[in-house]
Amino acid sequence: MPTRTDPMTQTMDAIDPATPEKRQATGTQTLLRGLAAIECVATGTTEVKGIAARLNTPRSTVHRMLNSLVAEGYLHHVPYKGYLLGPKLIQLGMKALEQRPLVALARPHIEDLARRTGDTVHLGVVDGGEVFYLDKIPGTRGLEMRSRVGLRMPLASTGIGKALMLGIPPSRWRELHAAASTPGDRPGPVPWPKYEKLMAGFLRRDWVLDLEENEIGVRCVGAPVRDISNQVVAAISVASAVPYMPDERMAELGPMVRATADAISRELGWKQDGSATGLP
Repeated sequence: MPTRTDPMTQTMDAIDPATPEKRQATGTQTLLRGLAAIECVATGTTEVKGIAARLNTPRSTVHRMLNSLVAEGYLHHVPYKGYLLGPKLIQLGMKALEQRPLVALARPHIEDLARRTGDTVHLGVVDGGEVFYLDKIPGTRGLEMRSRVGLRMPLASTGIGKALMLGIPPSRWRELHAAASTPGDRPGPVPWPKYEKLMAGFLRRDWVLDLEENEIGVRCVGAPVRDISNQVVAAISVASAVPYMPDERMAELGPMVRATADAISRELGWKQDGSATGLP
């Protein structure tokens, strides 16, 4: 008996004689091109001309693609200014953060820490030589600081970054210190000999201090978070303005911040073995 061909398939083949495999490859290429266009906008290339150059794609094709992304809410177009990330990406970004087990497990603990201290609490992870901020619980003192979810900052000059460094071999600390000491709008860490000595002390007690090294007028206390394999996978920090962070209070906050980090670690399967070192 002859095989019957679906009418829709016949119609599609008449319109596009390419094989299904070729059509699938074309669709994949279009998808990847659209994602690349979104990444261009995210990194500051916001005009059709610049996006077309980066994608090595004709402007007319890029223009049609951008219009489709705007229509679906992935991008937003501002006349005479270019393209911005759209509301759908913000929604998806928040969902992605919510679905990360680390963020979901840590949230009740850092909310409680923020409530007890009245200060801003951060959660972050290592991303290259930087800390990537996953979550932030604002304090109740009405203070504004530059930190925000999605921000990246140097490991060696931030409280949360130093806490993450407790899980990095000390042989790499100098490299990270140098990376954070480049000229910029931040004060930067203290000179290396003193920094190395301070980090050795932080490693022994398992919590760290940031004395306005990342932002003038802001001090932090941080501690690492570990998983079931005893690896440092994240860190938390409590941050506030200098008047609320005298040396005596920072010394009191250290064990409290570490206790909260340990509680999050236990949620990840970590079991305390009496060791204070962040190295496996």
